[in-house]
Amino acid sequence: MVKKEELLEFCRNFINNRVSRIQSNITGVQDSLASETKSSAGDKHETGRAMLQLEREKLGAQLLEAEKMQQLLSKVNIAKSTTLVGLGSVVYTEKSNYFIAISAGEFVQNKNKFYCISANTPIGKLLLGKSEGDSFVFNGATIKITQVI
Repeated sequence: MVKKEELLEFCRNFINNRVSRIQSNITGVQDSLASETKSSAGDKHETGRAMLQLEREKLGAQLLEAEKMQQLLSKVNIAKSTTLVGLGSVVYTEKSNYFIAISAGEFVQNKNKFYCISANTPIGKLLLGKSEGDSFVFNGATIKITQVI
């Protein structure tokens, strides 16, 4: 059986890698902006600067979103055991298994597959507040919750 700590660590690594990647890209864009300033002149120069500024703004928005995910992840209390699905719950269903935290993709260990999802995802919203034995309908299929940890 997979431990909550392992799922939480997977999510932490996912978001930390994402933040690092975005910060690295921002540094690259800022370096390009600095070298762009030193080089050419004219319309081509202005277009290049504008494109780099747009890219920097886009990366800034991505970084802000990733930092929000980090803050949310820091609120996940895996020590708390509850019978109702909430933030930090591991949910086993007849079809798939879920860890309610952030959208970090698929975690696989010893043939056990878990989807790390945000509570704001469509399936996350359906799972919240449910308990073992409850059912929900997703994509036209009725799915039963077999265990909540």
